[in-house]
Amino acid sequence: MLYFLPAPLRGAIALLLYAFNTIGCFITMLPFIFLKVIVFNENARNFLTTWLITLSSAWICLNSLILRLTQNLEIKLDIEDNGGWENFSTRNSYLVISNHRSWADILILQHIFNRRIPFLKFFLKKELIWVPLLGVAWWALDFPFMKRYSKEYLEKHPERRGKDIETTRKYCEKFKYSPISVINFLEGTRFDEKKQEMQQSPFRHLLKPRAGGIGIVLSGMGEHLSRIIDVTIVYPENRPPIPFWQFLKGKIPVAVVNIRSYPIPEKFAGKNYETDEVFKKDFQKWINQIWMEKDERIEKINNP
Repeated sequence: MLYFLPAPLRGAIALLLYAFNTIGCFITMLPFIFLKVIVFNENARNFLTTWLITLSSAWICLNSLILRLTQNLEIKLDIEDNGGWENFSTRNSYLVISNHRSWADILILQHIFNRRIPFLKFFLKKELIWVPLLGVAWWALDFPFMKRYSKEYLEKHPERRGKDIETTRKYCEKFKYSPISVINFLEGTRFDEKKQEMQQSPFRHLLKPRAGGIGIVLSGMGEHLSRIIDVTIVYPENRPPIPFWQFLKGKIPVAVVNIRSYPIPEKFAGKNYETDEVFKKDFQKWINQIWMEKDERIEKINNP
């Protein structure tokens, strides 16, 4: 354990360990990535993807070990579903939604969910494929890359309308044969009070949720998802914003993670979020209700 080290030194060691683990995992993945580039048989590519996900799960396990070695962090886990983890399975597909407080959220959520539900995948902006090492790894792991268009652009180029749905449905064909967990931070960015004030957010502890992203996910693959997993993550001893460097230095003593799940409402699955105005309105109302409940949950965690 490295808790006795000065905070800056501990943070530097943690950062190096995470970097070495990522580079080492990428090097291990390279032969499989190369084969995936040159092999066009779909079954063979699915087999390679399975091995790549196995290696990525091992990478998460090593990240969890680094977390234990460098952080004196207490993770208080609260699963509201009766039966706890028994209600979740790596054989089912899920949509995971969460609030966003720090880049540490990703490490903590991967640590919690690894090998309990399918490997977590993000819907990424198409431009992120050029991120060194990670962009290639995300492509090889079948992370969905999406090109998002502004409202103004779509008004000038209506032929591009609905392309997000097409992209999502294309990835759905792959996910029919391989379970997936799609994760989305609905706020779109990390919470802090300045952003909250700029948005004029009606919530005490949250930014406004962006329903469009998961609306598109449900439009494209709602019928293939088992449940929505709603995660609330709070660092009650820390005031946001919470820089990742603060986490690396061991300055986050407690993380409270509340997990509850919902069935996919039948009226939402398979609808077109971009063209069905009734669906869009009802869906946004439903998401706002979830966010109101999440805001109350955070208030109770911060002020027990």
